[in-house]
Amino acid sequence: MTPKRFENLTAVYRDGLLDDTLPYWIDHCVDREHGGFIMALDRDGSIMDTDKGMWQQGRFTWLLAHLYNNVEPRDEWLALAKHGYDFIRKHGFDIDGQMWFHVTREGAPIRKRRYAFTETFAAIAFAALAKATGDDVIAQQARDLYDFYRDYIKQGATPPKFTDTRPTKGIGVPMIDIVTCQVLRDTIDLPGTTERIDECIEEIHRDFMNHEFEAVMETVGPNGEFIDHFDGRTLNPGHAIEAAWFIMHEAKHRNDSQLLDMGTTMLDWMWMRGWDDEYGGLLYFVDVKGLPCQEYWHDMKFWWPHCEAIIATLLAYQMTGDEKYAKWHTMVHDWTYAHFPDPPPEGGGDWFGYLHRDGRVSVHSKGNVWRGPFHLPRMQLYCWQLAEEMKEAPPTNQP
Repeated sequence: MTPKRFENLTAVYRDGLLDDTLPYWIDHCVDREHGGFIMALDRDGSIMDTDKGMWQQGRFTWLLAHLYNNVEPRDEWLALAKHGYDFIRKHGFDIDGQMWFHVTREGAPIRKRRYAFTETFAAIAFAALAKATGDDVIAQQARDLYDFYRDYIKQGATPPKFTDTRPTKGIGVPMIDIVTCQVLRDTIDLPGTTERIDECIEEIHRDFMNHEFEAVMETVGPNGEFIDHFDGRTLNPGHAIEAAWFIMHEAKHRNDSQLLDMGTTMLDWMWMRGWDDEYGGLLYFVDVKGLPCQEYWHDMKFWWPHCEAIIATLLAYQMTGDEKYAKWHTMVHDWTYAHFPDPPPEGGGDWFGYLHRDGRVSVHSKGNVWRGPFHLPRMQLYCWQLAEEMKEAPPTNQP
């Protein structure tokens, strides 16, 4: 990559975030009447459904406070972060302390989910807001949420989804724990986060990195056993690539070459598994043995794996100087930006979320209970920062 390329990437990521992604969501999703954010938006920003996913309440609140802390202390961002926080505090919790996953527009509860990821997204939101405001009460609430999450996953607060015939665990728990701890360490200086990150990285290395198949498994047995059934064979390349850049980010934080090697190995394996040589882009699911997948959306192209791959390849290039990663970054960046964005004036802004394998738009809606302003703006901000850094200090090939 050349200095001109870094300059162009800086503009693409920065301007996309500040002039397109954020205005789309701020203009359309803020619920001034009932609080919180309405995410089920159509292409033009019109509301399709008023229910609110609590994941997205936490994620957007985190983003707004994070931008306030790290980009510019804009009053609008802080006010909207407080707006999201107020809705979460008022409507996000059941009497047992666990958070709801899905509520009505007014905040009446609809359902929970079996895992406690909602709590992690609220924890990072509260921690970022605590840093922005200096509010020790909000900081303690963030700590309490993380403690609840840790206790929940250790003890299990609901009956298991399956019988004990074939117990499993997923990579989602350790990888989300890593990034949650990274945020809590950087915002409220939560003690013990580095030790917990080490535990999660070791679990991924020991139980989810399968050297026989050269793949990062999505689902394994309790001790990392390979499960030769549909669920056990199914890989999610984008998810593993996301975990890879969390680990590379930690390597950068510590200047740790062993962690860097682990993260780039995960990226290498899953790029080769996930990249679609026929149409371009990342496949959503693949079978580790090359067999047909059970999930019918396996060959669709979702927005978020491409965001994670853009981050991972650019970060790997910065840290290694290996031109392979520059090439991969160009491939995924160019394919993604040729297919997902929907810029004005022809489009409504932001990105489409779901494409067919060949890149045709599957649905033109922009949000739902699963999709909101998180993966895309996080990628735009992180890669804007990486490109700025590389303009000043270009990567050099590492031995």
